[in-house]
Amino acid sequence: MSFTYEGFDIAGKAVSGAIEASAHAEAIESLRRRGIFAVQVQEDSGRAAGAPNAKRFTRASSGKVTLRELSQFFRQLSILVATKTPLVQALEAIEKQSPDGGLRTVLSDVRLRVEQGETFSSALAAHPRAFDPICRSMIAAGESAGLLDQMLKSLAALARQRMNVRRSVVGALTYPGILITVSFGVVIVLLVSVLPQFSELFDSLQTPLPPTTQFLIALSEILRGYWFAIAPGAIVLITAIVLWLKSDSGWAIFDAFLLKTPRFGPVRRSFAQAGLTRLLGTLLESRVNLLDALRLTRESLTSAAYINLLLRCEAAVEKGQPLAESIGDPNLISPSVKEAIASGERSGQIGPVLIQVADFLDEDNDQFLKILSALIEPIVLTIMGVLVGGVAISMFLPMFDLAANAGGGPAQ
Repeated sequence: MSFTYEGFDIAGKAVSGAIEASAHAEAIESLRRRGIFAVQVQEDSGRAAGAPNAKRFTRASSGKVTLRELSQFFRQLSILVATKTPLVQALEAIEKQSPDGGLRTVLSDVRLRVEQGETFSSALAAHPRAFDPICRSMIAAGESAGLLDQMLKSLAALARQRMNVRRSVVGALTYPGILITVSFGVVIVLLVSVLPQFSELFDSLQTPLPPTTQFLIALSEILRGYWFAIAPGAIVLITAIVLWLKSDSGWAIFDAFLLKTPRFGPVRRSFAQAGLTRLLGTLLESRVNLLDALRLTRESLTSAAYINLLLRCEAAVEKGQPLAESIGDPNLISPSVKEAIASGERSGQIGPVLIQVADFLDEDNDQFLKILSALIEPIVLTIMGVLVGGVAISMFLPMFDLAANAGGGPAQ
């Protein structure tokens, strides 16, 4: 396939010509190796080759890049940039090390855009699902201030911290979730497969049944007789709940419920405050102005209550109120966090203070998750034992009563 190009050579002289390549990206790569900065590359037919390729990259990059990939990417890029490696070469090196698909496809498009003259932040903006507004704003601030390597280090640390928090929460809930699933599976198997055999035995013996046994037999008959309606109904119900939680209104209602729950409300507030203070502190320390930092932090939050809090805070800050006074909602922000923000404002070090507050909150949250994991496992095991044991006892209790009556007959 033949491509025509227009661009500039290393000396800055305008050049044009034609090049053979199998694809648009390969043509740009070949020109780059020749020392030519291509401004426009088109097929000989006059149809722009860049547009289809851009669509291909857009579709390929629609998948979200994981936090682990982001953390590794920002860390590797910060090292290369700190050693004065040109940005295009650094991106190319990381692209070659990345596995096929996902991040590698995104990096390929970002590198091509940077080669064509776009800024790094604008190239990242073409992939909003991979790089959120906070990433793009910090990169733009780093580019304008000449501190790109420091911003990349901060982004790597931020992605790594988010990943650690998510891993801690998932790790604390995985084992109890498995135990609950297994316990319900065992109970369903007992009700559907085992209890019907005991029910036939009880009918043949014509012995009176305890209320718990009668209830389990009735439940077993319902499960076996209407399974074709119960199973789809359960799937539809679970799907409806998941979709409702994914909706803005559903999540807002559920999040408000969590914040008001006696035991889990303080925990939810602690996690939300940790995320808010870390994001806001990182942005302020990256020389993003306060109003933009509040807006970007708000866009990254998931709690409707805290989003509304930052909206009110932005309006108050625009009127000249101090941050500590405008954000100090006692129902959402603890007094210690408010005082730390006020102290940071007085000392002019609000960014580092917020990051320190986030570190303390994350340590407390991590300890809570460890304690919760240690407590919830025996609780779930006890509930599972009581549930399965109750079903087993209810099945064998009529047998015990029958044996007792039979044993007492001759004595009378």
